[in-house]
Amino acid sequence: MDTPNANYDQPWKEAIEEYLESFLEFFFPQVHSLIDWSKGYESLDKELQQITPTGSSGAREGDKLFQVWQRNGDETYILIHIEVQSQEDPEFSERMYVYHYRSFDINKKVISLAILGDDRPSWRPKSYSYELADCGVTFKFPTAKLIDYESQWSTLQESRNPLAFLVMAHLRTKATTGQAEERETRKWELVQNLYQRGYTENDIIQLFRLLDWMMTLPESLQQSFDTKLQQYQEERKMPILSNIERRAMEAGRQEGRQEGMLQTARSAVLEVLTVRFNSVPLDLTNRVNQIADIAILKDLLKRAISIGS
Repeated sequence: MDTPNANYDQPWKEAIEEYLESFLEFFFPQVHSLIDWSKGYESLDKELQQITPTGSSGAREGDKLFQVWQRNGDETYILIHIEVQSQEDPEFSERMYVYHYRSFDINKKVISLAILGDDRPSWRPKSYSYELADCGVTFKFPTAKLIDYESQWSTLQESRNPLAFLVMAHLRTKATTGQAEERETRKWELVQNLYQRGYTENDIIQLFRLLDWMMTLPESLQQSFDTKLQQYQEERKMPILSNIERRAMEAGRQEGRQEGMLQTARSAVLEVLTVRFNSVPLDLTNRVNQIADIAILKDLLKRAISIGS
C-alpha cells in the first residue's frame, strides 16, 4: 500500500512558532539562556523576505525569523532553518551564510541555527568559508541533527518538552517511508504516548495536530485510525482533533488566505481608480468589492493603471 508523501516543513514551522522557548531549550540551551522570555517574541515573516537571497523564489517553507530580547536588553533576531531533504544539499552552508550577512541590510544582528532532519549520519554542515588571496571569511552556525536522538528514545518518551514529542514523530515518519501499515502502527503508539506525558489539554491538541499532519496515511488506513482514535478519546474523555477536523481547519485557513488576497486586489483597484479620478462612485466601489475572482481583479488593475497613459 502506497504511503502519501510526509509533510515535514509545515509542522516543524508551526511547532517552532508555537513553542519557540521550548524549541531553544531543547536543541540550543545556550541560546535559550541568553533570552529574556518575559518580553515574549515575534515572528517576522516580512523581514525574512527582506533577507531572502536575491534570485530566490522566496523564503523556504522551513525558514523562520524571530525577534527576541536578550537578558541585557538588546534586541536580537533568531533565524532558524529546517532542512529535511533526503539528498545532500551542497549549497546549504553557503545559503546559511548568505541569509546571515543579508541581515545587515536591515541593521540587525542574527543568531543563525539549523535543524537537520535528514537520515544521513555523515552530513553535518556547520560552517562556510572561502579565501581568495589574502581575503577570506569563515562563518560558523550551530546545528541539531535529529537522527542523533534515535539513541535517546527512552529520554524522549519521558520528556515533557513538546519538541521531544515532535522529534519522535519526525523519526518515526522517516523510518516508515513507504510502509503504510507500519506507519499506522507507529503513529498509534505515539498517540498513546501523547496522553501519558503530562501535557496540558491544549498541548495535546496542538501536538496531535502536528503529528497527524506529518505522519500521513492512505485514506483507508486513516479512516480506521480515526475510528480507533474516536473510541480512545471517548474512554479518556479528552477529545483531540481528528483528521477530518484538521482538514476542515486547513480548508478554513486556505479560504482565509484567499479572502485576504481578494481584499488586497480589490483595494489596489479602487486605490488606482481614486488616484486617476479623485473619487470612485459608491456603486462602482460596491461592484468591485463583490468580485470574487482574483484573475478578473488583476485584469481590472491593469486596465485602471493604463487609463490615460
